[in-house]
Amino acid sequence: MKNALLIATACLLGLLSTTGASLPYPILPPLFVHGTADGLTNFLGLPPKLLFSVALMVNPIGLLIGTAVLGSLSDRFGRRPLLLGTAAGAALGHVLTAWALASHSYPLFLLARFGTGLLEGQSSIVRAMLADGLQGPLRNHALSWLNGALTLGWLFGPLLAGLTVGWGVTVPFYIAAGALLLGACLVTIALPRQPRSHGPSWWQVARERHAFNLLRHPGLRTLFGVQLAYTCGVTAFYEFYPLWLVEVGHYDTRSIALVNVGMCGIMTGAALFAGRQSRSDPLRRAGLLAVVVALAIASLGAGNLWIGMVGIMAFGLPHAFYNAVIQVWAADRFGGHGQGAVMGLLSTTFCLANILMAAAGAVLTLFDTRLVLLFGAAMTAWAATRMRAWSRAPAPVASEAAAESVK
Repeated sequence: MKNALLIATACLLGLLSTTGASLPYPILPPLFVHGTADGLTNFLGLPPKLLFSVALMVNPIGLLIGTAVLGSLSDRFGRRPLLLGTAAGAALGHVLTAWALASHSYPLFLLARFGTGLLEGQSSIVRAMLADGLQGPLRNHALSWLNGALTLGWLFGPLLAGLTVGWGVTVPFYIAAGALLLGACLVTIALPRQPRSHGPSWWQVARERHAFNLLRHPGLRTLFGVQLAYTCGVTAFYEFYPLWLVEVGHYDTRSIALVNVGMCGIMTGAALFAGRQSRSDPLRRAGLLAVVVALAIASLGAGNLWIGMVGIMAFGLPHAFYNAVIQVWAADRFGGHGQGAVMGLLSTTFCLANILMAAAGAVLTLFDTRLVLLFGAAMTAWAATRMRAWSRAPAPVASEAAAESVK
């Protein structure tokens, strides 16, 4: 019962965090491409596509900072207080986002999305909570189920936006804020209070134990590079396939949301089974899955609506299995560095990829949206080749963490 409550709490928090992060994806493209010129879509007279790309970038910048430090802070100060604070703060961020949209204020929208992203970087905390509290096959399944919940948020957020945007563009954000407050209430019930611990201040922990400190270790540095290349393709897909649908298929918010439901539904269903044990080499398996993901992303470069739709739907299956493989492998091999820090590094890598591809898209979409998608597919394909090469490298006698602890 205790394990079931732990898993349910983690999955709900993961669902709510990505729901809020994904809400603007079907709302923004129609606003910036076909919307009326106002203080939001024509700020300083800049091109709407450029404003759109910057709007996509600020939330991942906040996520980058949050995920880099929140996992390590939770290692020091406990999971419960960090989860409560981030859930309440992210709810406030959604309220400010709604206010910015209602007042057509582009600067306030950027500020609200940045703050929300900063506090939505809690996925590293909930991953660490599962990695600490569970062992063996149950931990593998739980991390996979959490991935499914995170993926379900990418489905539920756009679906929520598509179903409620008819009542007003601000309504989805108010609903997300209320859901996060309910999630905070669940945390107070599900997670026991912990005694106050004495040690370094939160600022010292954030400065000295953030996820990027792990890059001093060769194995984690290699993992970071490979994962960054892989997630560059994934984030290029997430960020720009809605814009591709608007340009190629003339889709509106509700149509984009329905496409997203299909893709994320497949991904969520796959995540429920992706945590099963396998005897094959995990890096070799991850490399093969990355190749399939790259092909799915590249299919949008053909410019044909139906070929691209097949690629969008096919994307979810290999990506779900890839996430399950790489996260369990990283938890097993590098867990001695602190599960919060290791999971924070994986989450931070995804956020950094979001920023890089949004910045690339700000330039490439001015020429053709397909260019950023093809560039992302090439990055993911390169990651696949690196993982295959890494799998053929001699395995260490002991785990990476154990080796470092001896030094």
